[in-house]
Amino acid sequence: MRPICLFTDFGTTGPYVGQVKAALHVHAPGVPVIDLMADAPAFDPMASAYLLAALLPQMPADAVIMAVVDPGVGGARLPLIVQADGRFLVGPDNGLLALVLRGAANSRVWAITWQPRTLSATFHGRDLFAPVAAALATGTCPDDLAAPLSQGMVGADWPDDLARIVYIDPYGNAMTGLRQSCALADQFLRVGDYTLPSARTYSDTVPGAGFWYVNSIGLVEISVNRGHAARQLTLNVGDVVVWGEKNVSV
Repeated sequence: MRPICLFTDFGTTGPYVGQVKAALHVHAPGVPVIDLMADAPAFDPMASAYLLAALLPQMPADAVIMAVVDPGVGGARLPLIVQADGRFLVGPDNGLLALVLRGAANSRVWAITWQPRTLSATFHGRDLFAPVAAALATGTCPDDLAAPLSQGMVGADWPDDLARIVYIDPYGNAMTGLRQSCALADQFLRVGDYTLPSARTYSDTVPGAGFWYVNSIGLVEISVNRGHAARQLTLNVGDVVVWGEKNVSV
């Protein structure tokens, strides 16, 4: 029995996550379900892909991750199973799973061929991906649910690091798609009208100061000590960030 982790843009209110969990319980009663993320950037598989790749190492080594940020639901995009080292991921072929696959030492990809009796045109998370994730979690072989993918995955040409804001958390901190490996402590990070210095942590700055640091999942993040960076610096998901020289700081 494998634990199931949910990564979606379904939101923390409303009926969607609850319906997915109910489907998982029907198909895999007793299997642990971990709420990894329910507020991934809505309709934005690219931004979400960098978050998913950064979060994955903290997940159980045998986990099944149901990852759904799927603005093309019901359309031509394929539903996939990805095996990345010891984990399985289930989700749409829209780039969401591409960065995870790239970072894996051993991987395989299948296009899901299994079909439920009833499939909503707009809720594949509940009707398709949840039953497939449940089947994998309870020991079903991917070859019984899918066929090897015969084409390249969407997102295979995306960069290893994305110089944009990919997520803003409830505190107003803005995560970027830049990994720790491309960050130097003496660099400044430019976003909009601001150029920010680096700091190791909040207590290394004065209250109200803006800065960037490497967060706990290895991504470059923009913060304001005891403040709301997104409001104070006018930040939004998708904003471009640039390594540069100091000119204005906050």
